[in-house]
Amino acid sequence: MSVEIDIVYEGQLRCVATHGPSGVTLTTDAPVDNQGRGESFSPTDLVGTALGTCLLTIMGIVAQRGNLDITGTRVHVVKEMIQQPVRRIGQLTVTITIPADKAAKLSASDRTKLETAARACPVHQSIHPDVQMPIKFVWG
Repeated sequence: MSVEIDIVYEGQLRCVATHGPSGVTLTTDAPVDNQGRGESFSPTDLVGTALGTCLLTIMGIVAQRGNLDITGTRVHVVKEMIQQPVRRIGQLTVTITIPADKAAKLSASDRTKLETAARACPVHQSIHPDVQMPIKFVWG
């Protein structure tokens, strides 16, 4: 399956991307530490965003299949850039917090299924192995 995304450079290090199937747009801006204004997500911010939303989406699919309720689960991603040997993402530290009332209803087996599913998300599997991606689960 393919998805088309059209991107236009608007000048001053700003781009607008349009998601083909839905027509939804998003704007990117270069970060302040790389000559931009930092007024929107940077392209590397979107990598962290993609990781966090993919983890939750895959967990949601597993939860839905198993009649598990993880509504309200949150992901916090901290993106750290490195400069050497080239400027790139060095680490994406992820904390996934499942609300206490939801976590209390999940068995050890359910938790294992959700954790395994999250780590198998397509974005996690697509990011270069040199990028560190520690994932911490907080159950309640």
